[in-house]
Amino acid sequence: MARRPRRTIGSLDGRSDAILRAVIDEYVTSATPVSSGSLVTQYALGVSSATVRSILADLEAMGLLTHPHTSAGRVPTDAGYRYYVQVLADERSLPPVEQRMIRHQFGQVEFASEHWFRLAASTLAANTGTAGLATTAKPRSARVRRIDLVAAQDRLAMLVVLFREGTMKQSLQNVPSSTGQDQLDRVTGLLNVLAVDRTADEIAAALSDLPRGPEASDDVDLLALIGEGLVRTMREFDAALIDDLFSDGLLNVMAAPEFDRSEKVRRVFAALENRVYLGSLVESVARAGSIQIFIGHENSPLEMQEVSLVLAPYGRIGRAIGVVGVLGPTRMPYAQAIASVEFVSGLMNELVEHLYA
Repeated sequence: MARRPRRTIGSLDGRSDAILRAVIDEYVTSATPVSSGSLVTQYALGVSSATVRSILADLEAMGLLTHPHTSAGRVPTDAGYRYYVQVLADERSLPPVEQRMIRHQFGQVEFASEHWFRLAASTLAANTGTAGLATTAKPRSARVRRIDLVAAQDRLAMLVVLFREGTMKQSLQNVPSSTGQDQLDRVTGLLNVLAVDRTADEIAAALSDLPRGPEASDDVDLLALIGEGLVRTMREFDAALIDDLFSDGLLNVMAAPEFDRSEKVRRVFAALENRVYLGSLVESVARAGSIQIFIGHENSPLEMQEVSLVLAPYGRIGRAIGVVGVLGPTRMPYAQAIASVEFVSGLMNELVEHLYA
């Protein structure tokens, strides 16, 4: 039998829209190819079986559906999902009870921003049955919120820096052998006075004004030494495209039939660990300024072409931008994913605003 010519995808008529929606809704739920018979039986389409078969054939000719192997049923293509997202998916908001529950969870960590990202990822995973993702809000030039110093071992102290947007960094600093925790506590106080709410360049300038040599006390000498280490740590952080990626719900993805082999999931998450690729995603979503959806082959890495990403930016352009979202098989509940990601990104925006208030 000759193949039907591939048609250009334009705006479909109402019956075609209804049948494509039914195929996608059914396939998202069942993960099995959808036959014309099951559509007629389970959906009130108001047309005959022959009409359903004809429209399914047309949708396949347009590249919106395909036949897997010799199956009598059809499954959506990436183009079919794209049309669904842009035209057919219902615009919905999370039910008020879900919104209140999520707000309550974030309220528990409102003043502990280092916990926001893990909570965002776990909330999205639980709400969508996919993997939740969150990157930290990354500023161009980080500012210090708090610093702690802890004696680690002889000649070493642990420098713990909490940045204003919630990221925490730790580094070991060389100190004189005579340094005890009492002196570190005093220097911690001095360092917080000197560094809080300042960038690396501003801290470096403040350090240059400290007295040196015989005029300086032991505490000031130690302050200058650890301050230089702090500036190095901050400049390394500023130079990175992104910082940490938090994820949750890996088991949700592994449970999908599409990922019955665990190495496929490992390859997906290995691709996300590529800082250049992840950085380009964050930049793309931040530049768009709104929720972005990447479906199957729209993802450039080969490892990512069996999954979809629903991502939204949060934060402040020019200050700090991060991304929250979900990752799952292309057969994901897009309307639920979009509603969940939009709500959590809006909530993260509110939390970041509080930081700058």
